[in-house]
Amino acid sequence: VQLQAYGGGLVQAGGSLRLSCAASGRTLRSYAVGWFRQAPGKEREFVAAISRSGVSTYYADFVKGRFTISRDNSKNTVYLQMNSLKPEDTAVYYCAAGAVSAVQSNYDYWGQGTLVTVSS
Repeated sequence: VQLQAYGGGLVQAGGSLRLSCAASGRTLRSYAVGWFRQAPGKEREFVAAISRSGVSTYYADFVKGRFTISRDNSKNTVYLQMNSLKPEDTAVYYCAAGAVSAVQSNYDYWGQGTLVTVSS
């Protein structure tokens, strides 16, 4: 499955963005999907994940209450709604498909990343 992450951009602190992860090649409903991010000079870290059905969601503590992951299997797309953005949310955001987990090695397919920049 090929993944395309998009929707990043420049936003002021306190603003919102919605990232999308669109799949092609195979149906995304066969996979759990996770979002990860990598800030400049830092390791890539887990942000959120959603089960294949969308019933179960998981979040890193630093985004709980601000970010929401969802999916529309009819559109082969997973979303990450990001509200109350902070400058420390600035990073390249990646989506990945695989087994639901906060562990990167559990994901088999990765998108190319989309840059989110939050200005103060």
